[in-house]
Amino acid sequence: MQNNETLNVIFIGDIVGKSGRQSVKALLPRLIEQHKIEFVIANGENAAGGFGITENVAQELFSYGIDLITTGNHIWDKKEAIPYIAKESRILRPLNYPSGVPGTGSIVIPTRKKNLIGILNVCGRVFMNLLECPFRTTKEEIKKIKEQTNIIFIDFHAEATSEKMAFAHYFDGHVSAIIGTHTHVQTADEKILPKGTAYITDVGMTGPEDSVIGFKKDEVIEKFLDQMPKKFDVPSISSILSAVVIEVDSFSGLAKNIKRLSLR
Repeated sequence: MQNNETLNVIFIGDIVGKSGRQSVKALLPRLIEQHKIEFVIANGENAAGGFGITENVAQELFSYGIDLITTGNHIWDKKEAIPYIAKESRILRPLNYPSGVPGTGSIVIPTRKKNLIGILNVCGRVFMNLLECPFRTTKEEIKKIKEQTNIIFIDFHAEATSEKMAFAHYFDGHVSAIIGTHTHVQTADEKILPKGTAYITDVGMTGPEDSVIGFKKDEVIEKFLDQMPKKFDVPSISSILSAVVIEVDSFSGLAKNIKRLSLR
């Protein structure tokens, strides 16, 4: 059932460590009220110490108002979380992992006002692990979701801008929004594509601003200098919250507006 003429969805960029989680806690309630948000999606694959997610961290994020957590290539970094991921439908792992892998890559779920929204989590393959084809697996999953709702959001977790853009144009008009994640650097190319799909190449990071994609600068620089194995830590400093707010026509599922946010 689709009740509203339009609905607003916020997608929060990759949450990194405790400081990123604290930014969500501090800023999300105001954003929900200010933008009349009906559903909150966030990428949480780096939420636990910068690598992976745990049950406690996921429950913390849900308590702050996040409705659905997407992930990416770091989904399995906390091995103890695998049984939880297998049973918690509000955490998605990339759809294009081989069949039989724990968890799910998509969901259809009601929003606060009972609109049904479909969410897919997909990984790219350029400079990434070679999973199943993201184009073909996504195409088949969209067909299934369309039987329940036209409102469909995709977290495309990928490295290459060319792959993200090609993916977006391939599915333009078939889904509500395609939000790029993974690079932790927000791009300034948010737009409504010609056939009505909202798009941004990368929504950015929610985590320590004075860092290298969320990690201590000195540690990352040292890694580049000597090429030796390093343990990267998330600094306990002030954070930035990166997100997009997307307004969608609840009948057609096409986007009417996309607004990029970068908040301190």
